[in-house]
Amino acid sequence: MPNIKVIIPAYNEANSIANVIHDIPEIVDEIIVVNNNSTDDTEVNAKKAGATVLTETKMGYGYACLKGMQYIANQTKKPNIIVFLDGDYSDYPEELTKIVAPIINDNIDFVIGSRVKKLRETGSMTTPQIFGNWLATSLMRLFFGAKYTDLVPFRAIKYDKLLALNMVDKTYGWTVEMQLKTLKQKLSYTEVPVNYRNRIGVSKVSGTIKGAIFAGVKILSWIFKYSIKK
Repeated sequence: MPNIKVIIPAYNEANSIANVIHDIPEIVDEIIVVNNNSTDDTEVNAKKAGATVLTETKMGYGYACLKGMQYIANQTKKPNIIVFLDGDYSDYPEELTKIVAPIINDNIDFVIGSRVKKLRETGSMTTPQIFGNWLATSLMRLFFGAKYTDLVPFRAIKYDKLLALNMVDKTYGWTVEMQLKTLKQKLSYTEVPVNYRNRIGVSKVSGTIKGAIFAGVKILSWIFKYSIKK
């Protein structure tokens, strides 16, 4: 089996983080939780559950992901695959095996867990989320011929390909940046249908008007930026 590491950005996920960690399959070599200024017991609970816990004081999803990557870069033994997963328990961590299978079996570079409607729990995605997803993926299909259907954070990528993407976004544009750069660098990619449930706690993005607007602006700005570069 390849060396697999999981990066979980987490902000105030004390009630869910242990569940996420416990449900991650044993094929994973290391689970890295990046505590992004949590004011609850996220750090304590993650450590008790057996994860490596890092601290990133700069607020932002991208900042947390980059912190995890920096930690891995300083390790002697590098992984083959990196999996990104949220800490709110909305995804099913045990489906990680489905996410990495195309990389292991078919040599695919990048895999997204797609939240298809028939596998989504009622209410797990808000109307703005569904519309935003549709708009972003439709624009990527129009401008770049992409076949994406989702911007979900649950994803796996070969470590060397991830490094080659030279990721820079510090906040909500992280997921779309990765997908756009995958297209630009002509990496192979696919989507795997996954289950999705109502998260534990309140979303930091879709759960607030400010978060939803900021995320939408960031995502669209990345798409239009790359459409101009085309």
